[in-house]
Amino acid sequence: MKHSSFPHCAARPANRRQAIAACALMAMAVASGGVSAQPGEWPAKSIRMVVPFTPGGGTDTVTRQISERMATANRWIIVVDNKPGAGGNIGLDAVAKAPADGYTFGMGQTANLAINPSLLPSMPFNAKTDLLPVALVASQPVVLVVPADSPWKSLQDLIAAAKAQPGAIKQGLASTGTVGHLAGEMLSYKAKIDVLNVPYKGAAPAVTDLLGKQTHYMFGTPQAVYPMIKGQRLRALAVTSAKRLAILPQVPTVAESGFPGFEAVDWKLIVAPKNTPAALAQKINAAVNTGLQDPAVLKQLQSEGSTPMGGSLQDAQAYLQKEQASWAALIRDAKITLE
Repeated sequence: MKHSSFPHCAARPANRRQAIAACALMAMAVASGGVSAQPGEWPAKSIRMVVPFTPGGGTDTVTRQISERMATANRWIIVVDNKPGAGGNIGLDAVAKAPADGYTFGMGQTANLAINPSLLPSMPFNAKTDLLPVALVASQPVVLVVPADSPWKSLQDLIAAAKAQPGAIKQGLASTGTVGHLAGEMLSYKAKIDVLNVPYKGAAPAVTDLLGKQTHYMFGTPQAVYPMIKGQRLRALAVTSAKRLAILPQVPTVAESGFPGFEAVDWKLIVAPKNTPAALAQKINAAVNTGLQDPAVLKQLQSEGSTPMGGSLQDAQAYLQKEQASWAALIRDAKITLE
């Protein structure tokens, strides 16, 4: 550590031992966050990036990838901190309640920032006022799939069957309150069909029961269902993005299949405590935008069915507000509950 960082460390020889000890204590204090960095010194310690889900999942993978690019390009130290639980609410609550000093950020997504606030009776934080939107990272649709030997060859086939047998067609849910769940509810509302939701504790058991004909269809993430589609064990009927997926170019969108404007995507958005200095949020935003131009990042996102987003701080704010209003309207109008 350079002595210029702590001017008082340039002590006279007689006090050298005491000076060295004082400098060591000062360095430890800075490293632990005990001393605030001066405006021009950020970051003077590691930056914490909270992932509100377990390691190895889609959100965790994207977070680690973009964090690595930001750290390498800017010579920062970014520590990914997994805080799973309550559909992502525990991790983001930790971000909302962290000091607004530019050293804590979190990877939010559609469910915990736009769906849960209207779907759950209570939240540990206010998604509209307690967090600062910093940078849009990527978006990913869900894929409507049926067993490969299903008689349904199109979305319209499924809808016709559901209308012919109200309440008899079973939709598997990887979990409740997710984009997959709400995409299914949106389809039921717009198509005016009545189906039976069968919730599971994760995508794996939901896919297993779909293959075993315990359910008839589900909206799954590309990571969960693409290998089965590629292996011809599942058939994709539609994707919920505005445009077709590069990895599934032959599969139409729900919008193309008779429901113009239909879109339900799981987006990733970096957030910070609400009073985080705008200048520091801007540094993270710029680093994310640069990282999203990396060929390796683009290739990875495309391979998993995601689309890079990016944009300014204002873009992030506007997008979040639009999504919060859109999902709130659907939940209200379709009378969606977790019961």
